[in-house]
Amino acid sequence: MNRTAPQLTPSTRTFRQQLSSTRRGARLARLLAVIELHAWGLPPDVTERAELVVAELAANAVLHGRVPGRNFELALTCTQSPLPGRLLIEVSDARGDRLPRTAGENPDLSTGGRGLTLVTLLADHCETVPRPPGGKTVRAELATPSGI
Repeated sequence: MNRTAPQLTPSTRTFRQQLSSTRRGARLARLLAVIELHAWGLPPDVTERAELVVAELAANAVLHGRVPGRNFELALTCTQSPLPGRLLIEVSDARGDRLPRTAGENPDLSTGGRGLTLVTLLADHCETVPRPPGGKTVRAELATPSGI
């Protein structure tokens, strides 16, 4: 008798929201992310790390990526499979000409640079990619445990 092992297909959950490029929009991005991640059943340690990452990236989008009349966008994608999954956090803004800098690239910490350094410490991977026609997306990836 031949038996085949059951095939477990990965599940993907997504959330995407445009928000106003204001302090209120940045706060709302953090709150919406936490609500969504709780609804997805992610463990508290992942949710807490993600909350800090979203807060920093949304604040940067509002402070440094703001173009009057243009929104920023928050996107969350959680992929789970039998192996550990991943949570991808993406924050996009309209200023592709202003790339984020970390504290190592900015010796004068009094003017900033700590937030993205924190993001790189909390995330397993972080990168900035262009978002045509003139914006950018900052991506942070966090590993999630399997079986959730």
